[in-house]
Amino acid sequence: MTVTAWLGLFFFIQILHFACTWKLYIAANRKAWEAIVPVYNAVVLMKIINRPRWWVILLFLPIINLIMIPVVWIETLRSFGKNTYKDTFLGIITLGLYIGYVNYTQELAHIKDRSLQTKSKSGEWVSSILFAVVAASIIHTYFIQPFTIPTSSLEKTLLVGDYLFVSKLHYGARAPMTALSLPMVHDTIPVVKSKSYINKPQLPYVRIPGFQKIKRNDIVVFNWPVDTLVDINNPAKGSRIKPIDKKSNYVKRAVGIPGDSLAIVDKQMYINGEALELPDRAKLQFSYVVVSDKPLNLNYIAQRFDITDIFPLNREYTGFQAYMTDEAYERLKSYPDIKSITPITHEKGKVDQSIFPHDSRYGWNVDNFGPIYIPKKGATVAITPETIPFYKSIIEVYEGREMGIDNKIQVDYGNVLLNGEPITEYTFLQDYYWMMGDNRHNSQDARNWGYVPFNHIVGKPVMVFMSINNRLQGLGNKIRTERLFTTVHGKGEPKSYLYYVIAGIVLLIVGGEIRKRRKK
Repeated sequence: MTVTAWLGLFFFIQILHFACTWKLYIAANRKAWEAIVPVYNAVVLMKIINRPRWWVILLFLPIINLIMIPVVWIETLRSFGKNTYKDTFLGIITLGLYIGYVNYTQELAHIKDRSLQTKSKSGEWVSSILFAVVAASIIHTYFIQPFTIPTSSLEKTLLVGDYLFVSKLHYGARAPMTALSLPMVHDTIPVVKSKSYINKPQLPYVRIPGFQKIKRNDIVVFNWPVDTLVDINNPAKGSRIKPIDKKSNYVKRAVGIPGDSLAIVDKQMYINGEALELPDRAKLQFSYVVVSDKPLNLNYIAQRFDITDIFPLNREYTGFQAYMTDEAYERLKSYPDIKSITPITHEKGKVDQSIFPHDSRYGWNVDNFGPIYIPKKGATVAITPETIPFYKSIIEVYEGREMGIDNKIQVDYGNVLLNGEPITEYTFLQDYYWMMGDNRHNSQDARNWGYVPFNHIVGKPVMVFMSINNRLQGLGNKIRTERLFTTVHGKGEPKSYLYYVIAGIVLLIVGGEIRKRRKK
């Protein structure tokens, strides 16, 4: 929906609210006109139903309002003596229109000092659960979101089985764009594995300003820009067009930021002509073919040499492919029974059609790539038949369909056409980033699907709160205690803040008990 359409819907709701409640306002010793003034009518309504004014904010928060609006319907009915289960059921099943029936057909008596205490244990439980969900949804949407690491693309910095807290505040919290969705659920309902949202209507893109910009080498969580899979773990299930905020969450390193020129030459990455210097916690990994004189226990090899990804190449287990760091390579090559270790290299000029921009004219692969320009908001680039493969998705999708603009690019007799008209240059509407994994030969990243728009950015991982190694047996062995409550960014070995967290929890509990005793 366009902004105009949303404004039209908003004012229609205000008129409907007035039509269904103006007599209720009068019965509560308010003026009828107060029921039609946007926002102010909600403030007055909170006073009528004896609820705090800050509830008004919750009514305008996407997703949160799906919970709060039915609550306000019920509270309005109860404020005028409609307390039965039948009243509650009718209020919800009619989407609040039952209030209009009460407004016109019933004798209205406002209960000014209505008790807010629930009259049953079940009601108390429902109320507690409801507001726990509201509070958790606010935190999840606008402050901190938990996230798990499913792949080894950032191995050594983030491990498979790490559970992260992702800050929405650093780069600015993005308001939900999908208006009708279950709270705290991404694109799929757990267990039943069905779609958790309805595609339309879509809210305009809005982001609260952050206090930090994405810096080069930051680890970032974002929505996978080319995600159309019904189930990312089972591509055979088919595809669908997804809203931005319902695309799969990915985590990679932002090796290129807006305005950068990026190239990879013989596995070495260059930014603006200089070799990229990674943080000391980052450990690049590449693939090798290892041949041994006798069968080896690959699980033992993986654990001893800290190799995450290792695959047999024959049934005898005398050959295997491993993705490892330089340190692991140096240690493994001196291990008894290792006959040879050969690095896998993708030679310059060897075309890989899976590599962005998926055009054989460039002859690029994972080890030899670019140079490319990473678009910056407000920057203008020349558009030619040679350059359009880099920017076609930006113009048609990221700054086209996903912004409600019907853009279509065509190349006709050496000319590039935008919606049928020749185009020779283009000015970008937002910033873009180049996201890659440190496990360079075992990471699906920007080399495969290109740029990540800023409106796809979810947040910044700040802490590992749990880490489980599923290779080991027994829960006690699986938990990597040394990684609990460690920071994601920073220099040197990660430091665990577990004991500080435990001390803080103890202080909160003790402080709460002391306050209770003082009140008594």
